[in-house]
Amino acid sequence: MSTVVATDQVYAITEEVFGAMIDPEPGYLRPWEGELPAPVDPLAAWVDVHGELAGRAAVICETATAHDLARALLRMEPHEEVTPADLVDAFGEVANVVGGNIKALLPSQGSLTLPQVAAVVPSAPDDAPAHALALDWRGQPLAVVVWLF
Repeated sequence: MSTVVATDQVYAITEEVFGAMIDPEPGYLRPWEGELPAPVDPLAAWVDVHGELAGRAAVICETATAHDLARALLRMEPHEEVTPADLVDAFGEVANVVGGNIKALLPSQGSLTLPQVAAVVPSAPDDAPAHALALDWRGQPLAVVVWLF
């Protein structure tokens, strides 16, 4: 996938997804300056691509950031409580749309799994990501990571 999909394409996809689903006004998602801090209370959402080219696309951030993403996606007020079901649905959908758009760039489409949401992304074979984007969403660190299988 790394030779077929370039890092700038993964960034453009993520930017488009956030613009369409979360922040209609541009400028809320941008590259992170410096080294991305490791999440203290991580939450990850990911989808796997199965087919001729296989891989995993994940969105990883602090759990509090995932709650903020869910609120933005669901058009909730900042003080509204996000239920566990809403968090899984909304955060999983972000990973699903990012992963689906990355899959669409592949020469052989394959299939996409349902999104998974957990405190840690299961290890990918070889564990070396093909792409790892360090991003800043509204001042909060967020990573979009793509692995090859």
